[in-house]
Amino acid sequence: MLSTSRTARILALAATGSLLFAGCASGSSTSGDSADGSTTVTWWHNSNNGEGKAYYEKVAKDFEAEHPGVDVEVQAMQHEDMLTKLDAAFQSGDAPDVYMERGGGELAAHVAAGLTKDLSDLASEEIGFLGDTAGGWQIDGKTYALPYSLGAAGFWYNKALFKKAGVEKAPETWQELLDASKKLKGAGITPLSVGAGDKWPAAHYWYYAAVRECSEQTMADSVANMDFSDQCFVKAGEDVDELIKAEPFNAGFLSTPAQSGPTSASGLLATGKVAMELAGHWEPGVMQGLTEDGKGLGADTGWFSFPAIEGGQGNPEAQLGGGDAWAVAQDAPDEAVEFAKYMLSEKVQRGFAELDMGLPTNPKATDAVADPALASMLEVRDKAPYFQLYFDTAFGASVGGAMNDEIALLFAGKSDAQKIVDASQDAADLEK
Repeated sequence: MLSTSRTARILALAATGSLLFAGCASGSSTSGDSADGSTTVTWWHNSNNGEGKAYYEKVAKDFEAEHPGVDVEVQAMQHEDMLTKLDAAFQSGDAPDVYMERGGGELAAHVAAGLTKDLSDLASEEIGFLGDTAGGWQIDGKTYALPYSLGAAGFWYNKALFKKAGVEKAPETWQELLDASKKLKGAGITPLSVGAGDKWPAAHYWYYAAVRECSEQTMADSVANMDFSDQCFVKAGEDVDELIKAEPFNAGFLSTPAQSGPTSASGLLATGKVAMELAGHWEPGVMQGLTEDGKGLGADTGWFSFPAIEGGQGNPEAQLGGGDAWAVAQDAPDEAVEFAKYMLSEKVQRGFAELDMGLPTNPKATDAVADPALASMLEVRDKAPYFQLYFDTAFGASVGGAMNDEIALLFAGKSDAQKIVDASQDAADLEK
């Protein structure tokens, strides 16, 4: 469990982002009591393949067995599809009873529109053991979702390919990352995959570079005031442009998807086609679902934190990341709250950890993380001086969307460092 109040402060501050969906209808028209007296709880999640999908189906069945008369209707879908469908469901008033919330401006929008249930009293026990970890899903002292996984983004890499290219240790600085990429290319190995077709994987490079270039106070002020005037944000774009010009990425990266299929960015790493990918704590579980043996990279899986940038004002141990939480729609039946709480139980969280689906937040389950590389992230997570929430989540859809679009253009060679800042600030000004 995260123990620093500073971490909670940064994540909670992110939840003051722009407000969207105002005036949308709330409720779920497909759930609740049925004619035979049973109660249906609709649940949407994004573990859409492999053992993760099967596990969540089992979780639903186990809950049904413990709660006679309750039917959990599960929908598993690809991540980007889920986000789009969730937005549409909120607009139409047909939202699922239990769904994933990422915090930040997105959560603030849902709360402002009256779409999301206040769980402060209903889940007080769970909020108690979550401690500071719940901070990213709290607004004005109230908790609106229960985080079940929280971790940092970083570079996942293939140890065998590093060894083949003579890269003796994981890069600790930006220059060492550039040098490692050059060595890998010299050995005929593609250094990096990026799913720029989905935009956000490319955007993560700029987010993280900003965390390294900008001081903690600058980052906090930027989130609170939606202000990108500090020169550190331009420097972040210049850093990323330097990497792009070194041409380390997979062929066709501009149209490559993030996680769907063996030719996605995650699939290329999982199948040994590239040496590294910048991705979040979900990566081991995703890779397992993209290989025939269900093991992903297995023992060759390595992980290292985003490198320090020479001259940057950011703390090199600060982390960019985020998490996923279970939220309950405002008009969902009481059983939906019980189901959300059930998924934070030690039993469910241990199974989640054992399958490398993410980093559990229930402190009684953290020792169950099976993958050594994923387990190493726990120490990084818990010792981070502060966590910065992913920018597109922290700033909300309008600002985050404009930001991601311009970063994708940088990767395509059609933008520059200043234009990213200008596009982000323009979108932020419209939200103020």
